Amino acid sequence: MQAVAGVFVARADAQRAAAMLESLGIPHDRVTVLAPGGDARRVPTDEGERPGMGAALGAVTGAAAGFPMGAAVTLLVPGVGAVIASGMIGAMLLGAGGAAVGAALEESLVTGLPRDELFLYEDALRQGHTVVIALVEDEALTEAARARLAEAGAESIDAAREHWWIGLRSAEQEQYAGGPHAFERDEALYRRGFEAALGPDARGRAWDDALAGLRARHGADCDRPAFRRGWERGQAYRRDLGAGPDLRKSA
Repeated sequence: MQAVAGVFVARADAQRAAAMLESLGIPHDRVTVLAPGGDARRVPTDEGERPGMGAALGAVTGAAAGFPMGAAVTLLVPGVGAVIASGMIGAMLLGAGGAAVGAALEESLVTGLPRDELFLYEDALRQGHTVVIALVEDEALTEAARARLAEAGAESIDAAREHWWIGLRSAEQEQYAGGPHAFERDEALYRRGFEAALGPDARGRAWDDALAGLRARHGADCDRPAFRRGWERGQAYRRDLGAGPDLRKSA
């Protein structure tokens, strides 16, 4: 299964895109819309649970949320705010309930999706944008879905990633040890480490604890100073957003 995603400035365009994807034959439960807003209510958590995604949950109807795809949920995402989720992700959250919702959202977002895209969805929502995600099973339908999203005015996830980095680049270049020339030399590796720190497997983890997973994904790059500097800056960036040190329940 492949994922196709797009970011929309206007929610109405996102809703139109979702309907266009369904017209291709993509089942409505495989078309998810994530949008800022809604009225999430607090859900009790245990004393050992760290703050994380899904600390609040509320069920809403599709009509009330303004979505054409039936039931949706609202949840409170630290560092982002209230978010409405419909489609497959909304259905998974409705079935999770209580403190389990944080892990359920993280797992639902990465099922069939590149794990390193989660922070881009969060960033889009933080800016007030809406994200549409479709899960499809063949290449022909994948290309058709991409075309429909573009036709509806979507920014691709690749473009969103570049715009996100452009917004950070000047500040990162300014603080980089060795100055601008060193940053330009090391930027690709530094950025890779920065983004690695934002992935679900690395968030809030000490370097030594995360290293085995990082090495499995990034190989010898983990031994380069620029990668670790980027990773540490990515961890600081995540903390500064107020998103908490972890998305999962603690044991």
